[in-house]
Amino acid sequence: MTATAVHTLPELGPTRPLTIPPAAERTLSNGLTVIAIRRPAVPLIEARLRVPFAGADLATSALMSNTLFSGTSTMSTVEIAAELQAVGGALGSGVDPDRLMISGNSLASGLDRFLEILAQVLTDANYPTNEVETEQARLIDRLQVLQSQPSHLARVALQRRMYADHPYAVQTPTVDQARSVERDTLLALHRDRLHPTGGHLILVGDLDPDTVLDVVERRLGGWAGAGSPVELPPTPALVAGPLVLADRKDSVQSSLRIALPAVSRKHPEHAALQLANLVFGGYFSSRWVENIREDKGYTYGPHSLIDHSIAGSALLVSAEVATGVTAPALVETLYELGRISTKPVEAAELEQARQYALGTLQLGMSTQAGLAGLASTYAGYGLRLDFLAEHSERLASASLADVAAAAEKYMGPAKGVVVVLGDADVVGDSLSAVLPVTVQPSTSA
Repeated sequence: MTATAVHTLPELGPTRPLTIPPAAERTLSNGLTVIAIRRPAVPLIEARLRVPFAGADLATSALMSNTLFSGTSTMSTVEIAAELQAVGGALGSGVDPDRLMISGNSLASGLDRFLEILAQVLTDANYPTNEVETEQARLIDRLQVLQSQPSHLARVALQRRMYADHPYAVQTPTVDQARSVERDTLLALHRDRLHPTGGHLILVGDLDPDTVLDVVERRLGGWAGAGSPVELPPTPALVAGPLVLADRKDSVQSSLRIALPAVSRKHPEHAALQLANLVFGGYFSSRWVENIREDKGYTYGPHSLIDHSIAGSALLVSAEVATGVTAPALVETLYELGRISTKPVEAAELEQARQYALGTLQLGMSTQAGLAGLASTYAGYGLRLDFLAEHSERLASASLADVAAAAEKYMGPAKGVVVVLGDADVVGDSLSAVLPVTVQPSTSA
């Protein structure tokens, strides 16, 4: 037998400072802000057009995003797709309570034609009846499927608990609402809300930033529309109260959700809170994952994250657990929140979380698509890429005391609201031994 050499893994090297690529910015006369970022890794260009869409009817906006590229007065949906393919490109759209996002890409050499097609859709989309009916049927099918999915039902219950009368409280249309949308409704929403004021177009790739701005102004400068973006009120403060048990009969698992207060990306405590959340449950090596996944086997993938919306931010804790361990899993979750909020983290824990946060930030900027997504997200909050360099510095400099203070201020278990989706007949009594419980019928969108 031959002895096998043991090789020790090298220590992690120092984290490199973020390098912000060259960019140019211009706000067109129609109110559209264009940001062009040079990243010449491959001869492609990623595009992200973010249009404020808060307050739009949920069913109409969902169907509109699905049918936006279904035709214009001069091109069918097939012809639009063929023209985009001719320049190595594609376009698609999606919507959420804050914005409508159009995403796509093309060869750098085809950018002019890509923008020409985009402009035609923005100014001349005509939503053919047959395409609308097809997509409407698909949307209804998806909504019916969602009504049977525990993760969706738990999210619905949590949003209603968190937001009360705020528009964020309901974020998914009902089947009946989707069924009632007509072509004229889509045309009206497009006319009234899909306009450039307050919008941001991000272009990232093998481009000359200043030259590209001229191309965009030529192609999209004629896009116009009346009206101003709708501004939602700030989200209400979380109000502690009984655990909400959303009853789902015969469920073989329970969906555990906790919402805690958080701060916006611009807040000086954001970096410290991000690090505290990572130590608690924000990545695989966190305390909570070690506790209820690795040690006790209650769940496969517990996770916590800071969720940012335009009107407010929240720290969300989520896990799917077997029905029989619902109460024990909640106990351990509350224990870990209590521990992180009352006792300083260890230096080694903080450094590991810091390296993860900084590395994830670097990784997110390493591709054209990732950079475009980050630039678009931050633009929606009035931020630019230089903010990432500032945030990276805050992550690197946050002290043990900073993290402890943020955890104490925002992550104490008494500061949050708790929602459990599960079989109330099975888990109700055991949960009542942990927290006061209010049982509600399971809600669906």
